[in-house]
Amino acid sequence: METISTSSQVYECDGEIVLRTADIADAELICNYFIDNRTFLTPWEPARDEQFYTHYGWYQRLTKLRELHRMGMGYYLLITEAESGKMLGTISFSNLVRFPMYSCTVGYSLAESAQGNGTMSRALKMACDYMFRIHNMHRIRACYMPHNSRSEAVLMRLGFNYEGMAKAYLLINGEWADHKMVALINPDWRG
Repeated sequence: METISTSSQVYECDGEIVLRTADIADAELICNYFIDNRTFLTPWEPARDEQFYTHYGWYQRLTKLRELHRMGMGYYLLITEAESGKMLGTISFSNLVRFPMYSCTVGYSLAESAQGNGTMSRALKMACDYMFRIHNMHRIRACYMPHNSRSEAVLMRLGFNYEGMAKAYLLINGEWADHKMVALINPDWRG
């Protein structure tokens, strides 16, 4: 696995997929990903306004995300095919807290065409390793809807542990949805 990771950029590659920091120049790529997967992702995501599905909307969003990244407060990563550059998914880290918690929350999406071949497991492992190694996070939290067995399988495969149920946790597709809460602890955390 090739790794180029600093506090300002992420680039990791396992030969088949690349995990990299989103850039303002990616507005069209990301917009097209969400347009292409709109129907597939709708049951799993918050309701989106029409601006979310425009290049300009993504240009504005990426401008803000770049600032969060620069300040170390959030990271928005793209999963792409190593050979073609085709976008396969996203991984984001938010709610970063350093002393005394050293924790963050992870969220992700994967294209319908990339389902079922281990892409998210590989990408999420690279992303969590990056947050542990470069940002010294102690705990990475994730939440998923109880009926999302694919997401559950990915998180369990990576070693996330069940911590509880959050009732009416997130407004997903216009409805308050319960979520299972899990976390991954950094075994190599250093104080």
